[in-house]
Amino acid sequence: MKLKLIILITFFSLSNSFAQIDESQTGAWYMYFYSHQFKNSSWGIQGDFQYRDWQGLGDMEQLLLRSGITYSPKDAGIKFTLGYGNVTSGQYGNSNDTSIESRIYQEALIPQKLGNRFYLTHRFRYEQRFVEDQDFRTRYRYNLFLNVPINSKELNPKAYYLALYNELFINGQTDIGDGREVQFFDRNRTYLGVGYVLNSKIRFQLGWMNQKTNTWGKGQLQLSIHHKI
Repeated sequence: MKLKLIILITFFSLSNSFAQIDESQTGAWYMYFYSHQFKNSSWGIQGDFQYRDWQGLGDMEQLLLRSGITYSPKDAGIKFTLGYGNVTSGQYGNSNDTSIESRIYQEALIPQKLGNRFYLTHRFRYEQRFVEDQDFRTRYRYNLFLNVPINSKELNPKAYYLALYNELFINGQTDIGDGREVQFFDRNRTYLGVGYVLNSKIRFQLGWMNQKTNTWGKGQLQLSIHHKI
């Protein structure tokens, strides 16, 4: 009887270990960002489509589809967004299980230029999250972006630039239902990359991002296209 119990405990321990995230394995995020300002108007649209993979390709981490309506008050130096996102999250490893999240968000984007070539952007975002099999949740996010042109003082066509950001995520509550809890600290993302301005409408970026949560940390390659329609 004791031998059977030991075998069962060993089996479940091994099964759990195989399901754990391999923090040494680099994942990949493929992203398309778009924005459009309506002519002679303070209104516009923006959004992003992202495919995130645990290992590069073949093991989906997330599929994120997000769009919003923007408003930029005249001469205010700020852009507000009201948007919606649909997120499909996969499990690490061989499991094909997924969960769905609907997300409403409000955002304030504040660009700032320091000196001749330091382009800063502050992004404040508040999310209302409807996650499958969880109670209603909220989350606060702050992201500080920095772009620094290399071969030019401006982010003009044919300019190469360094791209950095750091984003902090804080949960609005810890109780997510059925006796389950999360920490107030949700995650932090730190990114370093290089970009290229193709023309006044399109930029490309390639970089590496490290994401840390309360339970794991993982590196991600990021390839992104930034498109002004």
